[in-house]
Amino acid sequence: MSERLQPGDVAPAFTLPDADGNEVSLSDHKGRKVIVYFYPAALTPGCTKQACDFTDNLELLAGAGYDVIGISPDSPEKLAKFRDKESLKVTLLGDPDKSVLDAYGAFGEKKNYGKTYLGVIRSTIVVDEEGKVERALYNVRATGHVAKIIKDLGI
Repeated sequence: MSERLQPGDVAPAFTLPDADGNEVSLSDHKGRKVIVYFYPAALTPGCTKQACDFTDNLELLAGAGYDVIGISPDSPEKLAKFRDKESLKVTLLGDPDKSVLDAYGAFGEKKNYGKTYLGVIRSTIVVDEEGKVERALYNVRATGHVAKIIKDLGI
């Protein structure tokens, strides 16, 4: 299990397939701020709510200079289904081997109903134009999280 990122850290580089199987890298967004959010699974209620919230606020975030990337362990095929079913506009990337989730500290021990297991920790990392971590938020809630980010970023 990797360490959680802190503001000022260099955001780990990544290249992952999107819902259409195209490679997307963090470096593609150099010069723009990027909100990278990690979620457990496409097509589940909480993750759908969160992805729809980001999509609904994408224009506002883009206008303030932010790109939004959602990362989960799902396959590109499942991400495409998720995107199409929910009319999502955010970039969705698949990380089936969980290497990027791990590098960002978004995979690790979780507790649910008294059981401890390994899983995706719902997290949001805000990366600045230089590729450094501006904010690192872990164990976030699916509901209301996007509104909180917008408020915290002063958008």
